[in-house]
Amino acid sequence: MKWGKRIGAAVVGMAAVLGVVVTPAQAVTTANAAPDISLANIKTHLNALQTIANQNGGNRAAGRSGYTASVSYVSQKLRDAGYNVTLQSCTSCAGSSQNIIAEWPQGDASQVIMLGAHLDSVSAGPGINDNGSGSASILEVALTLARENPTLAKRVRFGWWADEESGLRGSKFYVNNLPQAERTKIKTYLNFDMIGSSNWGYFVYDDVASVKAVFDEYFTSIGIQTEGDSEGDGRSDHASFKAAGIPVGGLATGAGDIKSSAQRAKWGGTAGAAFDNCYHRACDTTSNIPDTPLEKNSDAIGYALWKLAVTTPTGPDFSLGLSPSSGTVQPGQSATVTVNTTTTSGAAQTVALSASGLPAGATATFNPASVQSGASSTLTIQTSADTPNGTSTITVTGDGTSVDRTAQYTLTVGNVSVRTFTNGTDYPINDYGTVNSPITSTATGTATSPVKVSITGTHTCSEDLRISLKAPDGTTYSVKATGSLPCTELGTRNYSVPVTNKAASGTWTLVIYDAYSGDTGTLDSWTITV
Repeated sequence: MKWGKRIGAAVVGMAAVLGVVVTPAQAVTTANAAPDISLANIKTHLNALQTIANQNGGNRAAGRSGYTASVSYVSQKLRDAGYNVTLQSCTSCAGSSQNIIAEWPQGDASQVIMLGAHLDSVSAGPGINDNGSGSASILEVALTLARENPTLAKRVRFGWWADEESGLRGSKFYVNNLPQAERTKIKTYLNFDMIGSSNWGYFVYDDVASVKAVFDEYFTSIGIQTEGDSEGDGRSDHASFKAAGIPVGGLATGAGDIKSSAQRAKWGGTAGAAFDNCYHRACDTTSNIPDTPLEKNSDAIGYALWKLAVTTPTGPDFSLGLSPSSGTVQPGQSATVTVNTTTTSGAAQTVALSASGLPAGATATFNPASVQSGASSTLTIQTSADTPNGTSTITVTGDGTSVDRTAQYTLTVGNVSVRTFTNGTDYPINDYGTVNSPITSTATGTATSPVKVSITGTHTCSEDLRISLKAPDGTTYSVKATGSLPCTELGTRNYSVPVTNKAASGTWTLVIYDAYSGDTGTLDSWTITV
């Protein structure tokens, strides 16, 4: 991945050109589900790229011998597997480095699903995460496709790009030299740049919602939350395709951006540190890549490819969807959900409906309890006065005569917009002095602003205090008084501060500076409430 400006070209006709119906509720265990993508084989490819770098000056940069050897390794694997392989000399790339284009000779050639990754490294290191991880993973996906040899509805093409690190040169050269008629055949381009970061996150390109939904469907099935990939916008090879009006998607695990406390809570790892501390450095070796993100992302790639390109079974099948997919109630209230079924192939079938994962004291009823696929039912979730506050994921199952399908509903019971701050310590403050007080913040859902700071104490002339509030992510908020007290009076002064909905939970810091001369005192027990 390179540093660079963002590219914001329009992408047209997204849903239509994909040629797939994305139903996030659909179970991933379908007849055309992808096989497991071997982590051991991916690591074998990464070890080979590391050896190539070791033997060629410590890097695989475009225009250098390490890149040429990388091209030789990947292209030979593909030829041996039966791919039609083209080595395209990129005349605008360093040393006229070569792109690798590999196509599997099956499927509709007028509808192409393309996967790509840049093969070059920076000159400072071997580039095993950036971007051996993406290159090795799609290589193993390509070899798995060849071994499995499923019936394909669409043509599958892979690309390994030269000289990405100098400005996306290889992918730009490829796209710019495609005739318009050939560009229109590419229905989706999927990019994979850095998918094995040591302090990883799970980022999914959000350029096209229907493409993102395919990846999110997989990650949801294994219990992983994702985020859109803002760091990679315009900075990797998908930008070359996006600029040409081709729908794009992809995955990343983060580069030089810093992991937040909220992201640590979601994915683990270290908050306040880069997603990849070896980004563009000599330490980007095989020791820099943990197994977990590499395995899960490579399986997600395989899942997306099979979903988009492999022929859909023609037997009886149906989809299951919920509207709405989430709701909030107070204890004792009920939520109503429309359960929609659609016959996606074959004849309509009888579907019996049930729900699981309900919170304590809640019940679920369907009216009717069984439908023919294509019809709808109304689900009523009734909570009791004793149902505890919190969020539950309720799974609705459609038990068909041929297949089963599921969908998820997120039910929140109680107030979801609560942020609490607590501090119960007395702090002395002197003239022209500064006090820094840690404050514990917890939140349920997304808290709203403003936040009110209440300060009680024996410090007179408190209007001369200067107060600020520092969030865990380092953001500083200016705190201003509402109302006033005469200089001779003691009492409570309210201060307010607007805190955005993205304000982090964790340890905040209240900073108080006394600008008044001739007085000392103690501030006591300040609290902050929404």
